[in-house]
Amino acid sequence: MMAISLFFSLNVYQLSVQEFDRGLRGPGSGAEMRDPAADMLPEKLKALLLAEREAQYNRAKSRVISRLLLTNAVILAGGGVLSYYLARRTLQPIEEAHEAQSRFTADASHELRTPIAVMQSEIEVALMNPALTLPQAKQQLRSNLEELARLTALSEGLLRLARLEDNDLQKTVLPLNDVLQRAVQRLLPLAETKHILITTPKKIDAQVVGDQDSLVEAFVTILDNAIKYSPNSTEVALTVSQDKHAVVIRVADQGIGIKATELPHIFDRFYRADSARSKQAVTGYGLGLAIAKSIIEAHYGTITASSKPGSGTIFTITLPL
Repeated sequence: MMAISLFFSLNVYQLSVQEFDRGLRGPGSGAEMRDPAADMLPEKLKALLLAEREAQYNRAKSRVISRLLLTNAVILAGGGVLSYYLARRTLQPIEEAHEAQSRFTADASHELRTPIAVMQSEIEVALMNPALTLPQAKQQLRSNLEELARLTALSEGLLRLARLEDNDLQKTVLPLNDVLQRAVQRLLPLAETKHILITTPKKIDAQVVGDQDSLVEAFVTILDNAIKYSPNSTEVALTVSQDKHAVVIRVADQGIGIKATELPHIFDRFYRADSARSKQAVTGYGLGLAIAKSIIEAHYGTITASSKPGSGTIFTITLPL
């Protein structure tokens, strides 16, 4: 910016000086007066007039220089501030991505280390027990298998997220009704154990472009979340509306709700809300909603949540038709 400003300033200065020369000094070279009418003036008066024109010439040059210096100073200051602001705006998403990556690495390491540490301690205790019986050994192996199952589930979730970031999906035209019905059918046994009624629209004519298994997985996660955090004998309502370009699916439960301070983080990887929701003794790593969000975004859709503690939660999913 300063290089461009200085280039134009030099050109403006040169053009201004040339105009001053023609206007105040006359068309010839030097400071000699070329006005024919001035030849009739007395030499003393002519000298005074020449001196006055030379003074005007110098004052005009000084004004041009001061204005150009002021303009360049303003450009330097304003350009510096603007450049800093734009640089901060440009770097902000990079910094946020770096922080998210660091947080994800730390959380993943912690979650992976926990079951490994549990297995290691249990095995060490078993090996130090000289009177270990066969039933105790079998119980130890069952406990190890449970921890291995947790490790497998965590690894599969991390791999799923990695594939979704690459957008490695086989997309076709799908009836949305089939996707939602498959998701509901998979969760009916869980809902029946808690006497929760899942209500759905009678007929959905909308069609979307996407990967059926992935979309079913996303809606299973959202419905599963609604059922797990809802009291017994309540209702989970699934509603659908559409316009010319998009279809909006809402999943509303009558559960314990989510605090306003926790809502912005529920789609973060490994995020598990504290307080009331964690008291539900629901197992998991906090990857489900992160995977669901990645699936929806891979289909060029959006997912949001709104909630009030004690009044239930509403998940809103928008998909292009």
